[in-house]
Amino acid sequence: MSTPQHPMPQAAPEWQGASGSPYPTYTSPIPVVRTNLVHAIASEWTKIKSVRSTIWTLGVFVLLVVGIGLLTAGVVASSSSDLAGESPLSLGFFGLLLGSMCVITLGVLTTATEYGTGMIRTTMTACPSRGRVLAAKAIVFFLVAFVVTLVSSTLVALAQVTMLEGNGAANPTGEEWLKATVGVSLYIALLGLLSLAVGSVIRHSAGAITIMIGVLLAPLVMALFMFSDSLRRVQEALFEYSIPNQMSIFYANSLSDSGPSGWDPLWIALGVAAAVFAGAFALLERRDV
Repeated sequence: MSTPQHPMPQAAPEWQGASGSPYPTYTSPIPVVRTNLVHAIASEWTKIKSVRSTIWTLGVFVLLVVGIGLLTAGVVASSSSDLAGESPLSLGFFGLLLGSMCVITLGVLTTATEYGTGMIRTTMTACPSRGRVLAAKAIVFFLVAFVVTLVSSTLVALAQVTMLEGNGAANPTGEEWLKATVGVSLYIALLGLLSLAVGSVIRHSAGAITIMIGVLLAPLVMALFMFSDSLRRVQEALFEYSIPNQMSIFYANSLSDSGPSGWDPLWIALGVAAAVFAGAFALLERRDV
């Protein structure tokens, strides 16, 4: 009875993998790079410049700021009224107040729209770090809002000073120029940043926009209808800390004689935006997308 013969093991062919797999090993020529915040910022920049809502909201914003600013300066310049030494930069307030609603809308849409369309799932799959995604959105939006506001407010300020030279307008000082351009641009960008955080918390575009419009206008409207002496302090507080009044402080024509002054509105907006963002980060880590 013969003993069965077992085949001797052979070396794997050169085209096989090191583990003896029938498939050849493959090394991608594309370098594998560890993702970071810069990649998330690049992704969010591609998004914000690609959607039509950005073009429409910022386009209407520029139209309101520049259009109302030039129209106001033109009406004053063509009339016989004398500014009596007042700064012509204050006329830019009206356009920026209306234009701020466009920035608020864009801030909400930057986050809330992705929840409505379901795009947020793709975003979080590509970048599992949720905090990094929200930080990238905030950085991109803040820079876009600040630059657009700064350019628009500066153009309007230059035009108003030129058009109102013969109407008794005072020559603005360096600090007045800084507050009417850089200061108010930072404030509006922070206001939009606050809207972005609210959009992340609410996750509903219409609801978040309604809340922010209420934050913008409700305190001032409520104060106008408080006639009782017992509500005098509440009325004064609503006047002093309403967003329209804080914006007017950058033009040295506050609606109230007390309350915030100088650069205080900027620090108030920064503190409120930081607090809401902290809440948005915490909720983003806990809730499902």
